[in-house]
Amino acid sequence: MSSHHHTDDIQHLYEGDQSKLYSGVLAHHEGDINSGASKAQVKRILMITLYLSIITIVEVGLGLISHSSGIPMTFYNFVFLMLTLLKAFLIVRVFMHLGDEKKGFITTVLMPLAFFVWFIIAFLADGAFWLHMNSHVRAGMPAQTTEATK
Repeated sequence: MSSHHHTDDIQHLYEGDQSKLYSGVLAHHEGDINSGASKAQVKRILMITLYLSIITIVEVGLGLISHSSGIPMTFYNFVFLMLTLLKAFLIVRVFMHLGDEKKGFITTVLMPLAFFVWFIIAFLADGAFWLHMNSHVRAGMPAQTTEATK
């Protein structure tokens, strides 16, 4: 008999009926759901959900007053960016379980993300410069003459 059909092999759980994956067969915690560790994890998740809700309410409030306050939109854009990054950090750390991983894995995930964000910023800056050069600088320049037009 091959090892593929062996009952202790975890691979068989991924083939066919996958409900066994979520039924507690592969539970990663020891003890019952009412243990201190489980209750602490539920409390942590609820606190993060509360934090995310508060940050979202602050963002909505700032969005409602941003146009009538007289404070420059640049300030609001900066605040929205910081709040969004904070929410992303909380979501990735707790709900995607990246906070429980080893530092090497976190670096493996975050470095490509940082480069991706840098590429987006660089391309936007380059595009804005190109747009500025084509719409303002070139429009104010006199037509260049060449030897053929003289």
